[in-house]
Amino acid sequence: MTQAKTICGKTLATVIDGEVKEAIASLHASFGKTPKLTVVVVGDDPASAIYVNNKVKRCRKVGIESEKLALDANITQAGLTQVIRDLSADPENHGILLQLPLPNGMNAREILHEIAPEKDVDGFHPLNFGSFMAGAQDALAPCTPQGCLRLLKTVIDDFHGKDATVIGCSNIVGKPMAELLLQQGCSVTSVHHLSHDIKGKVRAADIIVAAAGSPHLVKAEWVKPGAVVIDVGINRLRDLGNGKSGIVGDVDFDAVSKIASAITPVPGGVGPLTISYLLVNTVRAFAHQIGADELQL
Repeated sequence: MTQAKTICGKTLATVIDGEVKEAIASLHASFGKTPKLTVVVVGDDPASAIYVNNKVKRCRKVGIESEKLALDANITQAGLTQVIRDLSADPENHGILLQLPLPNGMNAREILHEIAPEKDVDGFHPLNFGSFMAGAQDALAPCTPQGCLRLLKTVIDDFHGKDATVIGCSNIVGKPMAELLLQQGCSVTSVHHLSHDIKGKVRAADIIVAAAGSPHLVKAEWVKPGAVVIDVGINRLRDLGNGKSGIVGDVDFDAVSKIASAITPVPGGVGPLTISYLLVNTVRAFAHQIGADELQL
């Protein structure tokens, strides 16, 4: 029995960050400008604070000016909407990221729709999402699926005709992931909590992307020998069986790694790539706004 190759997201993220840094230096040499990203945080959720600080650090490391705009949890929907509108109208600000979740009582979808589409680095605005799903190659697409595809390309040379199953159908991961795989020439099956025979549909796949938010959902018997498995899940468990808490994915890594040909770990797999493609989207948005030629990122 062979052990699956572990696809290291941290290593690949370093490569992508280097590409982004080079692109920014080239744009600055030609236009004399630097991209700026503003991350809007409402309230003091500890998990969000850690994630946002990581984003800000990664931005600064590659040469993106990054500002964290921390707002009180008691801000009104109207107040937050005005903040987003002001940032959208600011020509010196090239990207806006609204950190989710928002405090209870706020309509995140309505506020996300207030972000100017050209500054929507998450790719959540309906104009960007719709353009991407319609096949536009220049649309700002959600970050995590882009990262998943880049990870897959490290172990798959030719996607044509491969069977892929995506577990989960959110607008953030599941749907755009399925679209990216279709664009690569895969036959794609999307499954969710209402699907019949999920195990059978997953086991038929050459490529499995698990994004259900359910710890250790994908067992070894769900995976056919040689499949490539991308685990998007981030689930915090209070007890990992040793009395300690920790983070696990949607895939039973230890068991599945004995069946699959390649697999991403949690943590250290998809997560670093999500931030990398936030940087990529920020530079793409910046280049578009200053009238630069299309970037190869």
